[in-house]
This record gives sequence, structure tokens and C-alpha cells, in this order.
Amino acid sequence: MEKVSKARKRIIFRLTATEAAEVSIGGDFNNWNAQKHLLRRKPGGIWEAAVMLPPGQYEYKFKVDEVWCNDPANNHMCDNPFGTRNNVLSVEDRK
Repeated sequence: MEKVSKARKRIIFRLTATEAAEVSIGGDFNNWNAQKHLLRRKPGGIWEAAVMLPPGQYEYKFKVDEVWCNDPANNHMCDNPFGTRNNVLSVEDRK
């Protein structure tokens, strides 16, 4: 029987939002609590956060100054119950 690793992987979420005052990320990995993962502002209006995630598939969106928006760097999306779309991220198992 093959052993399945549940080791978490460090995922960097990054968004360019030069005019933003606050950027966070919500997804099914944090119960859509955008205040749990605040991104830090880097030079050039780039915002980043590292999140440790176990292998699996996750839906998420950025929240920029209280407005939910999609990740322009990720074209993997799915419909959500609110009539909009969420980004989808697949975290692969390390072998």
C-alpha cells in the first residue's frame, strides 16, 4: 500500500494592486475568512502572503479594499453559488 503524504506545502499568493490600502485572501481553506490571511505590501504595489496548505483542491478570491476579486494570474476557475466565479488552486502531494 502506497503511503499518502499530508505534508503541507508553502503557497505564495501574490497580487499587484498599486492603489490598494488592504489586500487579503479568502477561500475554502480558511472558511472564507479574509481577515485570517492578510497580504503584505511589497515594493511596486505587489502584495504577498504565504499560506501552508495540505494537498488538495481549493477555491479562493482576493479581497481588495473590501471588494472581492479574482486572481488575474490564475485562469483556473469555477462557478460559485453567488453567480460569480472563484479561482481554483490545486496543491500537489510531494512524493
